[in-house]
Amino acid sequence: MGRSITALALGRGVHVVLVDVSEDVLQQARAEIAQQLRHGQFMAAFPDGQAAGTLTTTLSGTDAADAGLVIEAITEDASLKARIMTEISSMLPAGVPVITNTSGIPIAELAKSVRRPGDLAGVHFMNPAYLIEMVEVIRGPQTGDDAMAAIQSFLERLGKKTVVVRDAPGFVTSRLLHPMINEAARVVAEGTASVESVDRLMHGCLGHPTGPLRTADLIGLDNLVDALRLLAERTGNPTFEPCELLMEKVRRGDLGRKTGRGFYDYGKVLS
Repeated sequence: MGRSITALALGRGVHVVLVDVSEDVLQQARAEIAQQLRHGQFMAAFPDGQAAGTLTTTLSGTDAADAGLVIEAITEDASLKARIMTEISSMLPAGVPVITNTSGIPIAELAKSVRRPGDLAGVHFMNPAYLIEMVEVIRGPQTGDDAMAAIQSFLERLGKKTVVVRDAPGFVTSRLLHPMINEAARVVAEGTASVESVDRLMHGCLGHPTGPLRTADLIGLDNLVDALRLLAERTGNPTFEPCELLMEKVRRGDLGRKTGRGFYDYGKVLS
């Protein structure tokens, strides 16, 4: 998701320092971001005549220490996010807003790992971030007014419409969408309908833009399983436990569009 957010920011003229874990990963990121920028331009997602921002890639978080705003966008792993939050917090001066891009981890939980909880808020970007106009903004119990104002201003610069919600596991979108995808996968596993039929019905009868299972492929089935497990743990509701079909696909490495196969077959994965 960090790559999609980076493409969004660059397309809106924001200069970005992208931090990741290895040079190989950064090389892949640069290629994918360039592809997403071209796609965004083709889809008229960026303002006419807008010069793209510059991209700097690095393995060291300290290279982003003078940033005006930081976005954390790692996988939906609460313990890993908490560790990264501690590192980010230790290198930033007071007053620099920090956004965690999360689909369901409570901001109050992550705030325990930062020095200044007032600077932290959540933003749930939808994929692809450079095309989907709406974002879900999560104000934590300790998020300050200055941080919220700065984050809202930044999101406006990115061309986003925002809805602010209260902090809770899964917030709104994931709390509603992920169980629907889970049930859609169960329907397929039980033989009630094919993948294509489920998506056609949800699109044609209920107006879902792509259908839940094609949406799952876009999210990434591994990300979806992580998010469902988190919802089950944080809410105590066993219906959030990922169904066996989702688990089977993740074990096989069929994670959706990013691997070329999930509920649908996308052919060769672009490098």
